[in-house]
Amino acid sequence: MAIVQAPRAVSTTAPPRASRDTGIDFLRALCVLGVVLLHAIMVGVTVTDSGPVFANASDGTGWIAPLSWFLQVMPLFFVIGGFSGLLAYRRMHQRGGTAIGFVAGRVHRLLRPAIFTIAVIALALALLTVFGVPADLIATAGFRYGQPLWFLGVFLLCQALLPLLASAHERAPLRTIGALVLASITVDVLRTATGIDGLGFLNLAFVWMTLQQLGFFLADGSIDRLARRVRATAGITALLLLVATFAFGIYSPDLIANINPPTAALLLVGIAHTSLLSLHRERLERFSRRPRVAAFTAFVTVRTMTIYLWHMPVLLLMAGVTAVYALVAGASLPALDSAGWWAGRPLWLATALALTALVAVAFTRFESQPAPSATTSMHRIVIGTLSGLVGIVLLLVLGTSVSTALIAIALIGAALRLSSLSTSQRPTQRARVAVNAPVPA
Repeated sequence: MAIVQAPRAVSTTAPPRASRDTGIDFLRALCVLGVVLLHAIMVGVTVTDSGPVFANASDGTGWIAPLSWFLQVMPLFFVIGGFSGLLAYRRMHQRGGTAIGFVAGRVHRLLRPAIFTIAVIALALALLTVFGVPADLIATAGFRYGQPLWFLGVFLLCQALLPLLASAHERAPLRTIGALVLASITVDVLRTATGIDGLGFLNLAFVWMTLQQLGFFLADGSIDRLARRVRATAGITALLLLVATFAFGIYSPDLIANINPPTAALLLVGIAHTSLLSLHRERLERFSRRPRVAAFTAFVTVRTMTIYLWHMPVLLLMAGVTAVYALVAGASLPALDSAGWWAGRPLWLATALALTALVAVAFTRFESQPAPSATTSMHRIVIGTLSGLVGIVLLLVLGTSVSTALIAIALIGAALRLSSLSTSQRPTQRARVAVNAPVPA
């Protein structure tokens, strides 16, 4: 991976809309809500003669595929990430900031709340071990916790590469996104031809970077300048192509299945979402200004990563408490996907949302506090970003245990330290200020 500082010639022409789009912010908040609801409905817990069993409630069901069409919001989230990221990067350039400073800010915004969450999880797993909880249940809890962390790693990668990709967008927008699309499709073709599913994980980079790049076109007004008929045609065509890939067995109609590993089907989802967003932005923006809607948006916006990082621990805690209650009280839990199970879903989802909100309020400060002064060293920011990525990948590949969590904490801590202004750099900064200070008359 290379993180490069884009040339100062990057265009800073103001986008056709205000830099803070309340409609986009509201849509991002809805995406976060959709992720929590999707994961909440997939958490299943039952009690057998051998003890509690935690499982994915959607496995082997017929309802997950149609539901995924409504709750698979990750393509739109990365489009919005590209939209917001490009505008933020341009604003930083206008204020004299650098690509290194932008990446350092993203490292702190994403990894600072993560290191605290991982530390708490490590402590919880250690306590479960001390209290004699079976090792297989602890391993399952660690695995379930670590699954959603793929987003943190991929989003950090995309944001770290944003200055480089923004520069490429300025020089050759169509060729850049075309190359990313071609790379995504090539990975799918090679995966199918060779039967090596592991090749598909290359699209953790290509698919999500492509969708982020699509957000650049939304940010610079290129999409909105197209005729409404063109935008509508693009969205409908993407949807029809998506259905065709399902009909011919190219991709699964379950959009959740198309995320692990990612497939080019998500690009078609992203195009359809972006088309719909572009056609209704004015209406969405007006709706987002309503007091209650604006309050919801404001609540989520300052806690986006905190909500994402904590919703799975909350769900695991709910599952654990449910299992303990069933064992102590001798109560039976409804079978997954049964009528009784579905009857309890509204209360389960409402509880998950309420508890996640409460935890997010308690830990907002880890996300919202200002980042320290950014390093000015390209070497430090590259090594730091890679260190953070390795820490997250470690939890994904090896699972979250006390030992892997401690190693991840060390790596993420190093990332935060390396992305900050070092002690040796501070005198240089003060000296530069003194040299550039105006001479008294």
